[in-house]
Amino acid sequence: MTEQLPPGKKMGKSMAVIAWLLVLGLLSWYFGRVETARYNPNQTVNSVTLAGGTQVTLKRNAFGHYVASGEINNQSVTFLVDTGATHVAIPMHLKDKLGLKQGVEVPINTANGRTTAYLTRIPELTLGNLRFYDVQGGLTRGMEGDEVLLGMSVLKELTITQKGEVMILER
Repeated sequence: MTEQLPPGKKMGKSMAVIAWLLVLGLLSWYFGRVETARYNPNQTVNSVTLAGGTQVTLKRNAFGHYVASGEINNQSVTFLVDTGATHVAIPMHLKDKLGLKQGVEVPINTANGRTTAYLTRIPELTLGNLRFYDVQGGLTRGMEGDEVLLGMSVLKELTITQKGEVMILER
């Protein structure tokens, strides 16, 4: 035999459940934002245009990497600065979203071993006030996630200074 709750108690129990769900939802939202900021402290890139050129200042993330928000062909991406990458390395699954064409297949060596990439040209790449046109890139198989490696095909155009928790890119 099940016990029936009076209408007032039933309503109170429902309101308590709703309140707890709301609290849990708000906590998830808040800590999600905190974790995103820990991973990418450069969601808004600090960029200055001076008479001598353009300067972008990046903060190191909680894991010791330089991660920043930017764009490829006016589509938002997350860049991971990688001086060990020959080209801008783009996960293959982002090809259509970024409007990139798959070119010649080339074997590449990565930190995870040997894989295949397809050469591509990036019509426009933006990091803060820095804009690059017709950049060599590679659509890379086996790259998980959505991070784009900002490699030497862009970094060779810049002066890089790194000290402490800050990296300055100048053009």
